[in-house]
Amino acid sequence: MNNPLLRLTVAVLLIALGIWAGAWVYSARGTAPSHPGVPVSAGEASPANPSDLVDGADAGGQPSRAKIPERLPAFSLADRTGKPTSISSFAGQSLVINFWATWCAPCRREIPLLQALQAEWAGRDTTVVGIAVDHRDSVLEFADRFKMTYPLLIGEQDALDAAAALGADTPVFPFTVFTDRRGEIVALFIGELHRPQAELILGEVQNLNQGSIELPAARQIIAAGLAQLAPKPAS
Repeated sequence: MNNPLLRLTVAVLLIALGIWAGAWVYSARGTAPSHPGVPVSAGEASPANPSDLVDGADAGGQPSRAKIPERLPAFSLADRTGKPTSISSFAGQSLVINFWATWCAPCRREIPLLQALQAEWAGRDTTVVGIAVDHRDSVLEFADRFKMTYPLLIGEQDALDAAAALGADTPVFPFTVFTDRRGEIVALFIGELHRPQAELILGEVQNLNQGSIELPAARQIIAAGLAQLAPKPAS
């Protein structure tokens, strides 16, 4: 290629091709559809916020009411002994259903609180149920090591199916579902649960059980309370 004009033409074409390729990659990255769930890294969880409630909105600001059922759906998972156990076996109890995995750091940090809630609220017909979305051997070893005493259900794809039935098609661990004793879903809390949030939600669950408040009002009180408890953005 000794012709200067030919070399110049080829160079211009290569530069143009490079510019076009770069523009295409940038455009493809910029227009890729965002995931409708809450984006988190493996083993981490997003901060909880009022939009994670039943009557709130998803991460894109769209109403989530259609995604989350009004009542706890039917599903069965294996217990620690391997026996298939229906969630309906806890009927008549208010439930704190915590989805977790052994590799999830926020999940591990929640365990002492969940243990305490089980002990403190058992006398008020409230049960904590852990649903481990993980390999069975890992869960059993972990539960023994951390002396987890509340009921555990264990699964892999079947546990993910249970999460999807609750509206969490792409679950973020941990997430916790609160129900009243009638099986109505009062709140779905995404992220690491702390005592103030747990006590706020459980207090309204008790008011529902006692008939002193209706479900829509309870959800509004919870949403307002969680908004007050949420970390304030740095100024």
